[in-house]
Amino acid sequence: MSEGKTQILELVRKYHRDSAPQEFVPGVTRILPSGATLDEDDRVALVEAALEMRIAAGVSSRRFEREFARVLGLRKAHMTNSGSSANLLALSALMSPQLGDRRLRRGDEVITVAAGFPTTVNPIIQNGLVPVFVDVELGTYNTTPERIAAAITPKTGAIMIAHALGNPFAAEEVAQLAREHGLYLIEDNCDAVGSLYRSRPTGSFGDLATASFYPAHHITTGEGGCVATRNLTLARLVEQLRDWGRDCWCEPGEDNTCFKRFDYQLGDLPHGYDHKYIFSQVGYNLKSTDLQAALGVSQLAKLDQFTQARKRNWRRMREGLADVPGLLLPSATADSDPSWFGFVITVRPDAPFTRRQLGDYLEARKIGTRRFFGGNLTRHPAYLDQEYRIAGDLTNSDIVTEHTFWLGVYPSLTNEMIDYVTASIREFAAAA
Repeated sequence: MSEGKTQILELVRKYHRDSAPQEFVPGVTRILPSGATLDEDDRVALVEAALEMRIAAGVSSRRFEREFARVLGLRKAHMTNSGSSANLLALSALMSPQLGDRRLRRGDEVITVAAGFPTTVNPIIQNGLVPVFVDVELGTYNTTPERIAAAITPKTGAIMIAHALGNPFAAEEVAQLAREHGLYLIEDNCDAVGSLYRSRPTGSFGDLATASFYPAHHITTGEGGCVATRNLTLARLVEQLRDWGRDCWCEPGEDNTCFKRFDYQLGDLPHGYDHKYIFSQVGYNLKSTDLQAALGVSQLAKLDQFTQARKRNWRRMREGLADVPGLLLPSATADSDPSWFGFVITVRPDAPFTRRQLGDYLEARKIGTRRFFGGNLTRHPAYLDQEYRIAGDLTNSDIVTEHTFWLGVYPSLTNEMIDYVTASIREFAAAA
């Protein structure tokens, strides 16, 4: 490392230490529901990548992909520019003609939950498939294998479900159900990196798993996401779709790694057409950059300590709210060990106060709240004219829409902050 670069990075460390956050003042300092936890190593990693002008995908991207795949126990991971893009790539890969009779076709049904985030559902619609919405349980906020099984018809081609706010759904049972019926399973793991189900990482059960590295999530690359799989055929399709749809697998800036760049004959192209410009998928450019990946490598090294902090904050909040009347508190899915994304609260319909009243009280005390994403997505204007099917009823999804919100448990929150949140809720409920 050059002397100038060493000096710059030492100054970056000093700058970070000099920029320490101010002391927490209850009712003045805003408590966010989510946020990135960034240390001086993260800042240095980002600046070092910038100094080296690694502005496209490169060495850090490949390193992050290897290490992230290893965390999940999978063979391949491909970074992308967001978790939403990861979901689009994962589902679009299943539409590829290269899968033959196993491909999904327009009009096939994909089972998902109604209460969640829209970018789990949007790729289904954008690929001409039909979402089949199932309900969730209150408390865990996940659906159940029984609800999924009841939704399966001869038209079903896949299951695509997110682990709710870090709380795993019954992934082993759902994966078995998918195998029995010849269905694909996509685990939207965007809110659950670090969670375990039956001692296995969430994201390791399905045919494909997606992750988001937006600042709200368990680790961050700023913007960013990933698709991971143990299936090398699916990995290749994801890579093609992410990289413009091209057939070539050379890394950016590389040529002829196959040693036959001008010796292919694909499609109706003439023999010898440049392999770098042969397109075998209708794809996109959804890659990330090495700046993002450099930050991701630094963040990934802290995943275990982030996970433990989330668990501690969640437990402290649950203990602090254990006997507050009028609230349904969250619970982990049986056989799971969640790395919690947030602390979900449902205000019971018979409570002497409403979710709106409690939420307004907390916001006035500088405590940030969030709704359970879209609640029942079928009630949103974006989906009113879309084709979909509802299996069973969506009673609990409607309850979530009206009565549910969540609070933060991310690693930057201190015990003092958590205690201020729980004390505020207790004071409100006692006065209601």
